Amino acid sequence: MKLKFKALLAASCAALTLAGAGTATAQSAWPDKPITLVVPFAAGGPTDVVARMLAIPMGKSLGQSVIVENAVGAGGTIAATKVARAAPNGNTLFIHHMGMATAPALYKKLSFDPMKDFEYIGQVVDVPMTLLARKDFPAANFKELQAYLKANKDKVSLANAGLGAVSHLCGLLFMSQLGVDLNTIPYKGTGPAMNDLLGGQVDLLCDQTTQTVPMIKDGRIKVYGVTTLNRLSALPNVPTLDEQGLKGFEVKVWHGLYAPKGTPAPVLDKINVALRAALADPLVKQRLMELSSEIPPSDKITSAGLRNHLDVEIAKWGPVIKKAGIYAD
Repeated sequence: MKLKFKALLAASCAALTLAGAGTATAQSAWPDKPITLVVPFAAGGPTDVVARMLAIPMGKSLGQSVIVENAVGAGGTIAATKVARAAPNGNTLFIHHMGMATAPALYKKLSFDPMKDFEYIGQVVDVPMTLLARKDFPAANFKELQAYLKANKDKVSLANAGLGAVSHLCGLLFMSQLGVDLNTIPYKGTGPAMNDLLGGQVDLLCDQTTQTVPMIKDGRIKVYGVTTLNRLSALPNVPTLDEQGLKGFEVKVWHGLYAPKGTPAPVLDKINVALRAALADPLVKQRLMELSSEIPPSDKITSAGLRNHLDVEIAKWGPVIKKAGIYAD
C-alpha cells in the first residue's frame, strides 16, 4: 500500500511539474501573435493619438504588431467592459484616460470595477487641456471672454465629448469658477465636437493638446488659456487660466495602460518593459513634447503607481460629479 501511495504521489508531482513547466514555457513564448490595444474613443481623438503613437515602438519591443482597436461608446465603459471580460493572456490591452476614475461616480450601474477587474501596467502620459473658441468668436482675450460670457451666457454654447468626458468636466469646472451656466452640447467624442467648433456651429470647447496644438498654431481656432499651472513649451505665448484669474485651475488628462484581471505577472512585466521602451523612444518623446504632453516619472510607470493614482483620482472626482448632479444610465 505504501509503495502504491508513493507511486501515486510521485506521478502527481511529476504532472504538476510538467504543468508548471508548460505554463512557464507559454508565458516565456508570449507574445506569439499580434496584440490588440483597445481604445475607448473614436479614431483621431486625443486618446487614439496617444495609443497609435505608442503602438509601433511597443510592437517592436515585443516582437509582435500592436493593433489599435476603437471600441466607442458610453464614455469608455463599452471598451472597459470588453477588456475586463477578455482572456487574461496579454493579447488584449486597454488604454484609458481619467474616465476610469470618473466612471464609478458617473454611472449608477457599472458593468466593471476599475479597482478589481484589471491588472495595472503603468501610467502612460499626462495631457494638458486648452480652452478654445471658434475662430470668429467676439472676445479677443480672456478678460473680454469673461465679460462676454457674463453678459451673453444664454446665447453661448459650450461643446463637450459626452457626459462625464474630460472636456465635460473641464467645462463644468470652468463654469463653476467663472460663475456662469452656459448651454452645454454633448457630442460622441471630441472629434465631432472639434469639427463643429471649426465649422462655427458651437462657440467654446475644452480639448486636449494632443489634438489642439497644431490647430492653434495654424490659427484655425482661438485659444484663451491652458489648464496647467505653468505655461506650455509648445504654446509659450498662451497664458494659463490660473494666471488670468481662475486660481488653482488645473486639469490634466492622465492615461493608463491596463490588462484583464489574472494576466500572468511575467507577461505584465514584458508589457511594462515595452511601454517604458516606447516612452523612451526619441521620436515618441519629440512628438509628445510638440503636443505639450508629459511623460510621468519612472515610479508612476508601474503597476503600483497606476493603481495608487487611480485610487486618488476616484476620491478626487467622485464628489465633483455628485455635486454637479450628473449621472449616466
